[in-house]
Formats: sequence, C-alpha cells, structure tokens
Amino acid sequence: MVIYNVTIKIDRTVHEEWLAWMRSHHIPKVLATGIFYKCRISRLDDRDAESETYVVQYDAPGMESLNTYMARFAPALQQEHIQRYANRFVAIRTYLEVIEDLYPSTRSN
Repeated sequence: MVIYNVTIKIDRTVHEEWLAWMRSHHIPKVLATGIFYKCRISRLDDRDAESETYVVQYDAPGMESLNTYMARFAPALQQEHIQRYANRFVAIRTYLEVIEDLYPSTRSN
C-alpha cells in the first residue's frame, strides 16, 4: 500500500470554507477517480497564528496506481485547487510506502 500524503498550510481566514470545500467537492472528486480506496483528514497542531495546517492522506494499492493518478488526474484537480485558493495556501506532497501495519495483540485473562 502507498499513502499519498498532502500537507496543506491554509490561510486562517479561509480555512473553514476550504475544509468544507475539500469535504464536499475536492476529496469526492479524487476518490471518484477509482485510484484510492480511503482518505483521511487530520489537523496538525502547529500553533501558527496566520494559518491552519491539515494533512490529507489517500490510500492506494501501490505505486503503479499512484503514478496513474499523478499522470491522468492530479494536474486538473490541483489546478482547480490553485485557482480557488491562489496565494492562500502552501501544499507539500509526499508518498509513503506502508511497510507493515501493526495492531495490539488481544489478551485473554
């Protein structure tokens, strides 16, 4: 599994509207590509007075799927985001290869 990780620092004056738009518009469009099977949104506790930082992670089955997304779908979706929030955000995109998922063991007493 590969996680497409997008860290977004968004201007505090628009972050609530941005988050609503991400939930109702952008993320559904990304998921509709059929590349990813899950998305999670997290807020980073960075204590910045001017912006909020969010981490949006999309789970893909592997690098080949992610490469397909980056080639076929990402440019248009990123452009739409840029046009809507120009000069009010910074985005950093990274990829994480999941090596192993570990879970607590069940204990019977």
